[in-house]
Amino acid sequence: MKHNNLKGSLILISAALLWGLAFVAQSGAAQLVPPFTFNALRSFIGAAALYIFYKIVNRKEKAAFIPKEGKKQYLIAAVVCGICLAVSINFQQFGISFYPKGVASEARAGFITALYVILVPVFSVFFRKKVSPAVWLAVVIAIVGIYMLCFSGGVSGIYLADVLVFLCAISFSLHIMAVDRYVGVTGGIKLSIMQFTVAGVISLVLAVVFELNSIELSDILSAAPQILYLGIMSSGVAYTLQIVGQKYAEPAVASLSMSLESVFAALGGWLISGNSLSGRELFGCCLVFAAIIVAQLPAIGKKECHS
Repeated sequence: MKHNNLKGSLILISAALLWGLAFVAQSGAAQLVPPFTFNALRSFIGAAALYIFYKIVNRKEKAAFIPKEGKKQYLIAAVVCGICLAVSINFQQFGISFYPKGVASEARAGFITALYVILVPVFSVFFRKKVSPAVWLAVVIAIVGIYMLCFSGGVSGIYLADVLVFLCAISFSLHIMAVDRYVGVTGGIKLSIMQFTVAGVISLVLAVVFELNSIELSDILSAAPQILYLGIMSSGVAYTLQIVGQKYAEPAVASLSMSLESVFAALGGWLISGNSLSGRELFGCCLVFAAIIVAQLPAIGKKECHS
């Protein structure tokens, strides 16, 4: 089992690396392509990449992609998860695009987005689920960490971008809960293809309404590497790695491995974009990451008790 956990962890860390570097790609594309347009393109490319992967893996399967029986549930799952995903990625992209130059946008966005790990169990209170003391401790640590990261200059140290990315973390939490509700009905890859398609349609409609006059083909072509990276690598390849990795790693080990996404976002921003953090901001990132780990301790403890 240890060997399997190691193998699974390495695969999942690779996925976390691709997701972390996606923040660098998003930051670069934000200077060229409006958010709704960017997310429409990345979502459609992501859906296409995953569909191709699905057809390759299931090339011998003759059943319809959406079966006649349960078709209504499939469509409900696609719409609910797709809306949540569209809200999440657009809040995130608007947030990243609003960061001033010279700010370590990748690190701030990466660690603030990662708060969904803590928010999911907190929101479960509304569904009458018990929240462990470790999660509440994680909330306290995260609040201190966010204060250190975003309030480095008092209230003036927080940006509108930080608020938008935090709203992204909230909506991602709802998205995760929605996926957890419907993935058993559709299956992981099918649900992802459908939700990316719905998110792409929503973003496209918003792009036509609000960004039509500001869209330049030359800018889209200039941002093509970032768009393709988000669509193919971050969505298609990383999602596939997640599926494969989770077959080997235990759930607690898997979640810990994937939580490195925020760390890779900070490292990518520093190495690729040259955006560095102050000592105070770096300490805030460390606290947020510690909170993410602490929030997952109950799952690790349960697994150890059963071993």
